[in-house]
Amino acid sequence: MSGLRRFLPGRSWLGAYAAIYVGFLYLPVVFLPIFSINTAATPKFPLSGYTLKWYEELPHTPALLDAAWNSLVVGISASVLATTLGILAARAITRYRFPGRRTINGLIMAPLVLPEIIVAISMLLVMLQLGLSLSLFTVVLGHVLICIPYSMTVLISGFEGFDRSLEEASADLGESAFGTFRRVTLPMVMPAIISSLLVSFTISLDEFIIAFFLTGTEATLPIYIWGQLRFAAKLPGVLALGTLLLVLSFVMLSIAEVLRRRAARRTSNEGGLYA
Repeated sequence: MSGLRRFLPGRSWLGAYAAIYVGFLYLPVVFLPIFSINTAATPKFPLSGYTLKWYEELPHTPALLDAAWNSLVVGISASVLATTLGILAARAITRYRFPGRRTINGLIMAPLVLPEIIVAISMLLVMLQLGLSLSLFTVVLGHVLICIPYSMTVLISGFEGFDRSLEEASADLGESAFGTFRRVTLPMVMPAIISSLLVSFTISLDEFIIAFFLTGTEATLPIYIWGQLRFAAKLPGVLALGTLLLVLSFVMLSIAEVLRRRAARRTSNEGGLYA
């Protein structure tokens, strides 16, 4: 048996596979910050020199600042709405048993597996049928639909790890259902809520297809970047902007993951304390 184990794939093979997989996915992204400091407008090796002028020009581009403001407004609005709806849905799914619960949960998670272009075209048709003009408002509605599954994934884990005996103790002390939810439940799942806000904001900030179909004359950052790619002289600025967005997304997702793990440890520790 010991001889057979030597020929079976072990953790070393799994680690090597994971490293190759991650490298294949993210190695092209590494070239983004490298080419963003190149003095030449053409992204190629060897680099002709090193400069930060592409980053220095970003704050002096009015169209970029307008797009950044639009993305900020859309991201905050979509993350707050998606998290609010996610809280209600996650609590209902984790706390109650009702007919069609699994079906409803599957429908909520459907945007994760459906092609985004199909979702975008469908939403565009619905918006037009409702008589809504394309604007940042329609982009927010589309981003909420995309962000809710991610928000639900984070919030469900927070509600499932929550010790229900705390709510029962609050009810025994005479607190109302809404008071228990506001004073006990929300503070306990607050790390998951903050994590949901960060994840939803990051998804909205980077989302392109939905914004491309639902935006009007007010472009978001992904739409702005898409428009700049038509001009070769604008490519270095796009690389610099992409690098900043990459760093921002990485930082926000890292914070969200730290908060999620902290919430999981907190609920598990308190669950063991009250067991």
